[in-house]
Amino acid sequence: MTTITPQVAVVDFHHARGPEIEFWVHSDGENLYKFNDWSLLPFMALSDGAHAMAEEFSYFTLLDNRSPDADPVTGAVTSAATSLFGISCTRQIRSEKLKRRSVDVTRSTVQKAVVVISPTARGMGELRERLGIVTAAWFAQEDFSDISILKEFQDSLVRAPPTHEDGKDHNFGLSLREMIYEFRHQTLALVKCLLLQRKMLFFGSKCERLCMMQFALISLIPGLIANLQDAADPSLDNYAQKAQKATSLRTGDRSSLLAFMGLPLQLFGKGSIFGPYTPLQQLDILADYDTKSYVVGSTNSLLLQQKEKYSDILINLDESNSMTVTSPSLRAALALSAADRRWIDYLTQTVLDTWDPENPSRPKNMGYAGSEDAIRMQFEEYILSLLSSMAYQIYHETVSESGIPASVANIENFPEPGDTATDFNPEFLAMWRTTNNFALFDRLTRGNRIFDIIEPRHPTGGGLTVEDLQRRVARGMAELHLDEKVREGREQLGRTLQSGRERVEAGMARFWAELEKAREQRAQQRANKTTSGSHGTARTSGEGEQHQDLATKPSAAALSSASSNSSWMVVETEGELGNGSAPSKTTPRPVSPPSSSSTTGPSSSTGAAGGSNWTASLRDRAPRVDTSQIQASAREGAARAGAYLSGWGTWARERIQQQNQQTQQTQQTQQQQVKGTPSSQTPSQIQSTPGPNEAGDAGGGGGGG
Repeated sequence: MTTITPQVAVVDFHHARGPEIEFWVHSDGENLYKFNDWSLLPFMALSDGAHAMAEEFSYFTLLDNRSPDADPVTGAVTSAATSLFGISCTRQIRSEKLKRRSVDVTRSTVQKAVVVISPTARGMGELRERLGIVTAAWFAQEDFSDISILKEFQDSLVRAPPTHEDGKDHNFGLSLREMIYEFRHQTLALVKCLLLQRKMLFFGSKCERLCMMQFALISLIPGLIANLQDAADPSLDNYAQKAQKATSLRTGDRSSLLAFMGLPLQLFGKGSIFGPYTPLQQLDILADYDTKSYVVGSTNSLLLQQKEKYSDILINLDESNSMTVTSPSLRAALALSAADRRWIDYLTQTVLDTWDPENPSRPKNMGYAGSEDAIRMQFEEYILSLLSSMAYQIYHETVSESGIPASVANIENFPEPGDTATDFNPEFLAMWRTTNNFALFDRLTRGNRIFDIIEPRHPTGGGLTVEDLQRRVARGMAELHLDEKVREGREQLGRTLQSGRERVEAGMARFWAELEKAREQRAQQRANKTTSGSHGTARTSGEGEQHQDLATKPSAAALSSASSNSSWMVVETEGELGNGSAPSKTTPRPVSPPSSSSTTGPSSSTGAAGGSNWTASLRDRAPRVDTSQIQASAREGAARAGAYLSGWGTWARERIQQQNQQTQQTQQTQQQQVKGTPSSQTPSQIQSTPGPNEAGDAGGGGGGG
């Protein structure tokens, strides 16, 4: 593994050329950049969307082709290539605040990133805190020409003891509690997917959260953070070539125990990549044929449109940490068994019970249960049990094929491999046995009987219990998201009802306003008709009772026209029409006749014009309110008007016939008086002829309702 010292650089966003390396603080960093193809380093340091943040961090990996023993001047390339790890802190400042403004500054803001290239991925949490403080102090100077603080930072990194020699994991800043709180039981599914070495794509708009979530995930594999020397390029496979089988075990030494158990699992070796932040310019590496698996992150939503091409599983941190599995076989392998669900639910509940929103990284009771160390120990126990169970299954298959009795093989006290496989999901175990990391694990542990050290069974293995059934029901109900759907439906229904109520109220208000306006117009028309009728009565008062009755009633032609256009008539009655009594003081009146030629006289023309204008205005402005009450009222009014007009027409025809008969009888009486012959009808009989109101009882009373 390379022994370079950490190097500091500054990346600037040029208004014309885009992101570019502005300078390296030390010449060793410049030489390192010169002899490596790091053209994508500026794009890795300045992530997409960083301009929208006051402070943003990015994490990435770089391929170093220089050998540790290469000449520092010539940088001779050897086969001992390795991976380097970068972290950048991006900030921006207003241009007018700068004390010394260069000619290249043409925009209102200046955006720069301070980058640190480290030989190891351990201690990234601590390095992040130091880098953030230094970057903030450099920007606070408001003078980018003064780089003394960056030089001091470079020297402090060189003087600091190498973190990869103290034997600790240095997981500071990787909050597993937040990961379990957000992903719940899916955390175990992500760990299993990591073991299967598939294409995992993380997406999120916040680059730092995106990267730290990936570091937190791989830190759950014991010893993996310290052995990522092959993670930068799919061609690297140094660990697998140099790994040696452990021949001894010191039970008091954790590192010795992990090595004897075949750990760390080499998840990023030949054909694999780990890129916490991967810019779009690096997509060609992901699509390369030699790239079989990776764990990468992106903040560009363009990858979401091609998720089937670039991922087997997509973890979207912006959509409630949703997981989208595109492969059906992978979906079946990642399904959690009853024992898996029992184990992860217990761990999740412990985190939830000790969750402190103000300080998510520590339990609220400051106890050990639910802490970062407790979570890592439980995952380590789970993985060791998984490795032991798989080693025992392989050994059992070998013994069975050889025909060696279980008592001779000394495995009669171990559980059946089939039961253990059921607890870990047989489909997952079958797929895991086809991966490169399992092949390396089998090579490093075969013959060591690691199942004698760690019992080959699931930590919470066993049959189904009532709690498991309840947990399955609760999980099924939670996956349906009924509460969210009901809440959304209730809110949508409330908004719809409120909008409909407002529209109906506004429509009814306009309708009644137009109706009141129409009533005023009808009152004016009634007044005009009354004036015109009084003048006509005065002119014809001397023509006798016959002409007076005919003048106050419409002619037969008018009745026929009114009957054919009854839908255009409005009848106003001062009294009850449904009680069987004759309509009193009833005046049929045209509101808006279909043709203006059917009416004559000034009043008729005025009424037709006013009615037509009112009808057009009401039709254009009134909203379409579909209510059963208005329709029922309209039907009832139409029925009443039709029935009344029908009865009134019958009365009018009978009245005309009686008038004709009366006229004939009067003529006959006059002739008989001249001749001295008694009439066939007495004056009392003539006077007993029913009047308009009485005729209404006979002919129109039934239809007055």
